[in-house]
Amino acid sequence: MAAKLTKFSFATLARKALEGHKSWPQQWPQAEPKAQYDVVIVGAGGHGLGAAHYLAKEHGITNVAVIEKGWLGGGNTGRNTTIIRSNYLYDESARLYDHALDLWEGLSQDLDYNVMFSQRGVMMLAHSVHDVQSFKRHIHANRLNGVMNEWLTPQEAKAFCPPLDISSTARYPVMGAALQRRGGVARHDAVAWGYARSAAARGVDIIQNCPVLAIRRDTAGGVTGVETAKGFIAAKKVAVSAAGYTSVVMDTAGVRLPLESFPLQALVSEPVKPVFPCVVMSNTVHAYISQSDKGELVIGSGTDQYVSYSQRGGLHLIEHTLAAICEIFPLFSRMRMLRKWGGVVDVTPDRSPILGKTPVSGLYVNCGWGTGGFKATPGAAHVFAHTIARDEPHPINAPYTLDRFRTGRLIDEAAAAAVAH
Repeated sequence: MAAKLTKFSFATLARKALEGHKSWPQQWPQAEPKAQYDVVIVGAGGHGLGAAHYLAKEHGITNVAVIEKGWLGGGNTGRNTTIIRSNYLYDESARLYDHALDLWEGLSQDLDYNVMFSQRGVMMLAHSVHDVQSFKRHIHANRLNGVMNEWLTPQEAKAFCPPLDISSTARYPVMGAALQRRGGVARHDAVAWGYARSAAARGVDIIQNCPVLAIRRDTAGGVTGVETAKGFIAAKKVAVSAAGYTSVVMDTAGVRLPLESFPLQALVSEPVKPVFPCVVMSNTVHAYISQSDKGELVIGSGTDQYVSYSQRGGLHLIEHTLAAICEIFPLFSRMRMLRKWGGVVDVTPDRSPILGKTPVSGLYVNCGWGTGGFKATPGAAHVFAHTIARDEPHPINAPYTLDRFRTGRLIDEAAAAAVAH
C-alpha cells in the first residue's frame, strides 16, 4: 500500500509546530516483501531509490521493490563528500553529468523535499604547466558541449576562495583554476530520504535489512527473481545498483563484470563559522574540500591503492591528504579533525560507468561510478529507469554498455575524475 505523502509547506510546518511536532507521519513504511514484483531493484542508495521514483512517476510502474542489505542510504550515498559537477571531458560524459545537473536544479521541487542543493561553485586547481593545459582543454571541450566552465587566474581564484594560498613560495603553487559555477553540494541523506518518500508514496516497497543472496535464472537463461534473507522474491526484471558490491551480486547470476572495488575515505573537521565559500579540488595532491552547513570542513582524497571491501582504509592516505590541504590552505593547519569514514567504490578500466542492459534477459546493471556516483544520482537514476521500463537504453546512457569493453569504444575519464582512481 502506498504511503501517505505529506505536502511540505509553510502552513504545514506552522500547524505541526503548534502540535509540538509530534504528529508528523512516517515518511516511508518498512515494507515486507511480496511474493512477486514487476521490478526488483537491488540497492537502496540514491541511484536505486531514484530509479524506483522515476519508474513510478514517469513510466507508471509501481509494482516495484527496492531491496537493501542494511539501512536505506547506508552505503556510498551516505558516505560521500556530496560534490556535484558536470565538467567531464568526453561528449558522452558531458551529456550524462549535465543531464544530472539539470535534474539537480529542480530536484527539491520534484520531490517536495529539500535536498539542500547549493550551487556554490566547484573550482579545480592547476599546480603545473600540465595542469593548466589539461584544464584549458577541459574548458574548451565543455563549452563545445554546452557545459559551463571557465578559466581563472590565480588572483581570480583567490578572490573566489579567499582562504586559498597563491603565494609563489607555496609547495603546490596555484597557476590558475577551472571553475564551474553551476556545481556545488547537496545533502546526501536528504537525497535518499526524498527519493524513498516519493517512491513509497507511489506504491514502491522499500525493504531494508534484507541481503540479496543470489539472482535466480530459468532454464532459458532469463531472470526469475532474487533469493534473499527473507526468502525468494519473484520478479520479471531485476536491476542491480549496489555500488562496490555489484560484482558480488552479479556473479550470482553468472555475469562477470570488469570491476575492482576500493575503499574511499573522507573526513570532517571540528565545526567553525562560515569560512569556505565553495568547493575546491586538486588533482595533483588528490584532495578536495568544502564546508558543510554545520560548519565542518569536509575533506576527501583518492582511493586506497589496494582492492578491498573494507570501509576503513589506510591512515597514511588521510595523512597525505591533510598535509596537502594544509599546504594549500595554511590557515587550516590548526584545525582538529572530528571523524573519518569510508565507502567502497567500484571502478571500471576506463573510469566510466556501466549503465544499461546485460546479456541476461531481464537483468540490468548500474555500476562502475568510482568517485563520481553521487553527482550523477538523478541523471543516472532517470536514464536507468527508462532502460528498465522500455528494455532499451536512453540516448544518454546508450554508450555506457558492458559491450564497450569488447569493442574497444571506451570512455576514458581517468583524468577528469579529479582524484586518482
